[in-house]
Amino acid sequence: MTSKSIANSLYGWVDERLGISEVAAFARHKTVPAHRYSFWYYWGGISLFLFLVQCFTGVLLLVYYRPGVDAFESVRQITFVMRFGWLIRSAHAWSANLMIFAIMVHMFSVFFMKAYRKPREFGWLSGMALLALATVFGFSGYLLPMDELSYFATKVGLQIPAAVPFIGPAIANILRGGPDVSEFTVQRFFALHVVVLPALFLPLLGFHLWLVQKHGNAIPPSEELKHPSERKSIPFMPAFLRKDLAMWLISLNVLALLASVFPWSLGKQYDALSPAPLGIHPEWYFMSPFEMLKVLGTILPGEAGEIAGLLLFTLGIALWLLIPFYDTRKDSGRRARTAHYFGIVAVVLLLTTTAIGYWTIR
Repeated sequence: MTSKSIANSLYGWVDERLGISEVAAFARHKTVPAHRYSFWYYWGGISLFLFLVQCFTGVLLLVYYRPGVDAFESVRQITFVMRFGWLIRSAHAWSANLMIFAIMVHMFSVFFMKAYRKPREFGWLSGMALLALATVFGFSGYLLPMDELSYFATKVGLQIPAAVPFIGPAIANILRGGPDVSEFTVQRFFALHVVVLPALFLPLLGFHLWLVQKHGNAIPPSEELKHPSERKSIPFMPAFLRKDLAMWLISLNVLALLASVFPWSLGKQYDALSPAPLGIHPEWYFMSPFEMLKVLGTILPGEAGEIAGLLLFTLGIALWLLIPFYDTRKDSGRRARTAHYFGIVAVVLLLTTTAIGYWTIR
């Protein structure tokens, strides 16, 4: 028996049980719309690639990381003692930020291409849930080194949930494991980061990817106006897949450049009794709500400003989540224009408050 016949027999045995030929046939017949906005289709794949990098580098870091009182020392050893430990840690940190950025770009491209309309409502809602989990991933992982910057930045970041009326202080105490950030907080954030969040994120990601395959890539309103015979498309395999993998390669090069040229720093070990250093602030993806709380806190007295800022931001998120149930018609009517202007206001407000937040801490 030749090697080719052995391979065919093995393939037939596996295919009979797993249906590989059905998946291959689906991939061969799947097409992707081709138009001047096709570039935005790649951002979902970029987000997925960066998440895979997170998983790979996170497992390597997990081998040496020790939560609790030894957290800082373990990160110091990873960074300065373990061979290429600094590179793995930098790649993990940079890919986390790039992943959240890519998901946000993907979200806004879906919004302005009206890809949330029927029958893709669940795709929009699951994508928003993935973005929320990604930010919690970032927040929980930021504290784990337990250096001075991460310690005080986490204290500042926990002011946001603590500002929620009635239940906010209890939520903050549960997250901290006590009245203040300590080694107990690290243990809770570590469990959240490596167990709870992956258990929520992975099935939700699988559901989201299944919806993308089920409904296909949405076309923007300008393409919907064309007759079906005038619309162009390319086969998923190998044309689009080849371009998608090329974007993965570009992302890997950007990540490698950032991780090697701008390695993620490690400050001195935290001291709860020392004053907070100047310039402490939450991560960039939390800067907008943090700045809203701060601005309204200066306008309204006491806790009223914080509550007003939190309610305003919560209202904005609720409207953003429910946009598929408002803009439902496939035309450029009043609701479509209102949704488009709402998206522009959201982008401008997000960028403006983030920029003001960074400018005021200089």
